[in-house]
Amino acid sequence: MTNSHVIIDADWEDYVKRLLQVELTKKGMKYPDLAKKLSEIGIDEKPENINNKINRGSFRAVFLIQCLKAIGCKSLPIELEM
Repeated sequence: MTNSHVIIDADWEDYVKRLLQVELTKKGMKYPDLAKKLSEIGIDEKPENINNKINRGSFRAVFLIQCLKAIGCKSLPIELEM
């Protein structure tokens, strides 16, 4: 079975990047704030490294979950129709 709409990796990376950016915006947080919150749960990340990871969009799922936990996100609305 062929899919008429193939989603390439760059689309997935952009989608995940936007998911995290939206959650940070909802919390009114910038990368230095996220670095501080990550530090509070034992994750040592510099704001510059966070910026690079998020803007690249190809970060690991573990990093996504760590960020969501650090900012107090209890649930994440995921729309899989891209």
